[in-house]
Amino acid sequence: MDDLDIPICASVELVDGGKGRRFPVSVHSDDATGFVVRYDGVVYGYLNRCAHVPIALDWEEGQFFESSGLYLMCATHGAVYAPATGKCEGGPCRGARLRKIAVFEEDGQIFWCPDDYVRPVLA
Repeated sequence: MDDLDIPICASVELVDGGKGRRFPVSVHSDDATGFVVRYDGVVYGYLNRCAHVPIALDWEEGQFFESSGLYLMCATHGAVYAPATGKCEGGPCRGARLRKIAVFEEDGQIFWCPDDYVRPVLA
């Protein structure tokens, strides 16, 4: 961990295939959200924008998985994404990908790492 890593939530808040957690980000100076989910024991982070049309995926805050808990799903278009890769496996954007955000777990916490595209929200 370094000074640029930003805490999101406690590790225990994310359950495999369960509710995810949104967090505020900035993309080209516009407010947006990222999200983290746990799948197969690993935490994954993505920009909360469908690859088909740039709208939020979750139909209710934190609800990113479809009913089986195997895929992330866009509530508007029904596009389904592999949680481990962000690749669209079915729907209007097949083959496209969600924008990955670097995340990691340390000392019972989940953090995200800004990059040149996804930045912290300016105060």
